[in-house]
Amino acid sequence: MPNKQNGTRCKSRSNEGKACRAFATESGLCFFHGNPNKARELGRIGGRKNRHAVPEATAAPPLLDTALAVRQTNARLIEDVISGRISPRIASGLAALLSLQLRAIETTDLERRLAKLEQLRAEADTAEGLGGRKDAPSLDFGDLPMPESS
Repeated sequence: MPNKQNGTRCKSRSNEGKACRAFATESGLCFFHGNPNKARELGRIGGRKNRHAVPEATAAPPLLDTALAVRQTNARLIEDVISGRISPRIASGLAALLSLQLRAIETTDLERRLAKLEQLRAEADTAEGLGGRKDAPSLDFGDLPMPESS
């Protein structure tokens, strides 16, 4: 145990030649000078814990062009965090990107549906100008796809 009450410092010197400033144990040396291999061992453990995950195989990323695909990817991401295959920090960044992708999909779907409605409205207006001919398109919106719910 360090002897903090009387302020005894380690008798050893640092790599720079200066006196070690750590508190000494009963042996007169600090923990790391008393156990020189321990610093190296603890450094390796910390390095392994903090290393960046390297993908095992370069698989093609999933195609995220529907809300369902984004939802399934989000579920896999949660599983990977829980199982420890991916760090929560990386998952947080990916979750933000998935959210952005979902909003882009929703906006694109709305724009596409609006363009279809505008086209149908223009066709209906043209038909009214033709005196309501039977071959004029009707405003039947049954063929418009509804957005996917997530």
